[in-house]
Amino acid sequence: MTTGDERKDAIGYAFTAPYILFLLVFTAYPLLFSFYLVFHSWDLITPPEYVGLKNFYFLMHDTDFWQALLNTLIFLAIHIPAQVVFSIMIAMALAEKIVAKTFFRAAFFLPVIISGAVVTILWAKLYSTDTGIFNQLLGLAGIAPVKWLTSTGLAMPSIAVMATWKNMGFYIVLFLAGLLNIPAHLYEVSKIEGTTRWQDFWHITLPLLRPTMLLVVVLSTFGAFSLFIEPYVMTGGGPLNSTMSVVLYMYKHAFLFQHMGYAATIGFALAAIILLVVLIQKKYLDSD
Repeated sequence: MTTGDERKDAIGYAFTAPYILFLLVFTAYPLLFSFYLVFHSWDLITPPEYVGLKNFYFLMHDTDFWQALLNTLIFLAIHIPAQVVFSIMIAMALAEKIVAKTFFRAAFFLPVIISGAVVTILWAKLYSTDTGIFNQLLGLAGIAPVKWLTSTGLAMPSIAVMATWKNMGFYIVLFLAGLLNIPAHLYEVSKIEGTTRWQDFWHITLPLLRPTMLLVVVLSTFGAFSLFIEPYVMTGGGPLNSTMSVVLYMYKHAFLFQHMGYAATIGFALAAIILLVVLIQKKYLDSD
């Protein structure tokens, strides 16, 4: 005869079993198999061949991988500061008493829920050298057309601007929640003392937004290192590999060149790089 506690345990196991099965099949197994592929060469057709540390050696001497990593870091250096600065500015504006506040909050969040592929195709049309709206507006001002996506120096910054616009709404919501949690009496006291709005922002708002800022920076970092759809659709990694991200490079080795072992090695290297960058960010942003 089973006791009441044993019956409750059995019910609990029954409810958690689907999630555990999902975790094992779609997370644990792919992760372990990817680690297995790191030490093997596999073309999806023939059986995997053990190659030892050959994939790591090739990674260290692969100039295209380091170029892809540099491109990703350039994207990150543009995307994250812009994401944080503009998200805070817009969140502070939306926290004030303005007309149609609800409408503007929804409008800024709308790009987040739109398909990334759709947004990317739309912005590719906007960036078009010959027919894009941006160059048409520049033409009205007498400025020559800009090669937004065909210039090696402008392609990645152009993609960073588009990605920032696409994701900003989510981070605006996070900062808005952080702003609304700041006690109002702190601003009332500072107002009595005669401080300026800039002093309030620097000494009250910004310090109390630090936990939210850390969250935004970490999430933006994950998103930046996962850059794929934008360069894949807009430039294909060009021109001259100037927009080739690490994830796009990994995708090409896996599904175009069928170098699954090397692609797995790139994936683990990217995970290690992300961990290192996040730890550095946490050290500087979470310090007292």
